[in-house]
Amino acid sequence: MLSGDCMNDRHVIEALGKAEVVIENGKITYIGEPVVDYCSIFDNGQHKGDLTKEFIKSNIEKRIDEFGMCTPQRSIDVEDTMSFGTSETLKTNMIKGNIDCVVGACEGVGTLLINDAEIVQGVGGRVSALISTTPIKEVMEKVGRENVLNPETAELNPLKGLEMAIERGYKNIAITIIPTEMVKDLRQYPKPDDVNIYIFVAHTTNVSKKEAEMLFDYADVISGCSSINMRQTAEERKPYYSGKKVPLYAVSENGKKLLNERLEYIGYELCEKKYPQDFTQSPKPLI
Repeated sequence: MLSGDCMNDRHVIEALGKAEVVIENGKITYIGEPVVDYCSIFDNGQHKGDLTKEFIKSNIEKRIDEFGMCTPQRSIDVEDTMSFGTSETLKTNMIKGNIDCVVGACEGVGTLLINDAEIVQGVGGRVSALISTTPIKEVMEKVGRENVLNPETAELNPLKGLEMAIERGYKNIAITIIPTEMVKDLRQYPKPDDVNIYIFVAHTTNVSKKEAEMLFDYADVISGCSSINMRQTAEERKPYYSGKKVPLYAVSENGKKLLNERLEYIGYELCEKKYPQDFTQSPKPLI
């Protein structure tokens, strides 16, 4: 039986192409329309990169089957998915000792604190933007119930997660978050002088120009996703970055150091300032 007996089991994510997907009791019950037609990350020998609802359905079902996404069978032992995605970058920096805690999010858990590099990758490596979730006690037990912000509701709240991390005594805290005004709140949080906060923003497809500029003002590392406004703001501000298909922008000096740590770890060239950017391998359309 799924845990959270007094609640319906319901998990909402924004997946490939920013399509909303609802998973209930281990089954997909809804797939919305994607706003991106093509993603070069999925353009490989098995697939041409077209983000149809049929492909999204098969991709999500594969995640459910392979590692139990949104179910009590959820595995938190997941291999690196990308060369230098957000979770891979955080994992490497935790191994290197640059980060001692990640405030992350997991289906069935909500906001949680992670101090194990393998769990950083296991939780974040293959899950899209988590919009809402309900408790699954089996998954909470795997990540440590004591590390969960609110085990009763699986609340998603990175700001409360930051407060919890500081209360626990962590000093170098990374936070993963989707684009919201809370990014500004996290940066302006009245932290102790000996605490460092690193903000990683993912799932930026369809952000407004104003939102993009806010993210560049307050974050450390931002994924370009399928966002035209992220790329245009980068053209204006010219941060260091890595990647052509879906660039990761290091918009602060700390962000540059953390991203370069991952790139060096895997033997890649360090992030660069090469402008204008090459959009030929970008997702389509950029929105």
